[in-house]
Amino acid sequence: MHIGVIGATGTIGSRVVTEALRRGHRVTAFSRDVSAIDDPRENLSWASVDVLDAASIAAALPGLDILISGFQPGNAAKDITDTIQRSVADPTVYVRAARALLKALDSQPGTRLIVIGGAGSLEIEPGVTRADHDELLHEALDALGLPREYAAAVRGHRDALNFLRTSNRLWTYFSPAEQITPGERTGRFRIGGDQPVLDADGLSRISVEDAAVALVDEAELPRFVQRRFTIGY
Repeated sequence: MHIGVIGATGTIGSRVVTEALRRGHRVTAFSRDVSAIDDPRENLSWASVDVLDAASIAAALPGLDILISGFQPGNAAKDITDTIQRSVADPTVYVRAARALLKALDSQPGTRLIVIGGAGSLEIEPGVTRADHDELLHEALDALGLPREYAAAVRGHRDALNFLRTSNRLWTYFSPAEQITPGERTGRFRIGGDQPVLDADGLSRISVEDAAVALVDEAELPRFVQRRFTIGY
């Protein structure tokens, strides 16, 4: 399988690249600027793409079986503060990226798309999400050590999911667990749909490495086409 990964130098995207190569797939890794990247791994090539430009994305699609987008406005792996500031300054960027991705698929409707989004739109009760309620959202942001202003970005992710839901393209939306940090690749986790997966302590958590496992699993064996999924321990 030929997998494209947007945001391939990011926290999740870089793990997705590694996981896909580990399984023997061919990977094209996309980033804003690849001029300084020196990565000699077999079956891996690098290319530049502008995720907000449908024409730029469309030009990169031929030959890809699936495109996984881990787009963030900035590179959280290198500077989380900058990414937070950019996300808060323009939370509409997530919808604009989703619009460009779907527009690009007009030229390659058989290519599947997985968008890595946020956890704030998961239902903590039937029909109730943190993204829709300031008090619940601020509580979660406080627990994660994120500024309350980041609520705007959380809602931006939610709006991108809602935009994808209007499309008949072969999209999938991935909401990671509420707590996602670098850690161990265990390959052992549970999968959910629109509600968070909670562990024995009532926490929604996953390692970045296991998130990459779940994403490549979905690339290999589609289970959530035109649907959202999540994972947790």
